[in-house]
Amino acid sequence: MSDVEEDLASDAETRRIQRIAAVIESVRPRLKKDGGDVELVGVSGLFVKVHLSGACVNCAMAGQTLGGIRRELMAALNEPVRIVPVPK
Repeated sequence: MSDVEEDLASDAETRRIQRIAAVIESVRPRLKKDGGDVELVGVSGLFVKVHLSGACVNCAMAGQTLGGIRRELMAALNEPVRIVPVPK
């Protein structure tokens, strides 16, 4: 891979991570309204690692919340992703 190709790939990945972060940020106010929160921890390929906090930690609907975030990310990225909840 040439330096130009590597730069283009790096730029594309940077834009992808920025889109992921923007989606996570757009979800946060809805969760905060119910006493919860979500934070982007990292991205590794198709895996998006997030940390749930507040009321989301023990909520029976946390799986639904993660599924909703996943759907929003897939719509924004037009590609499959997997949401992985991780401890802080």
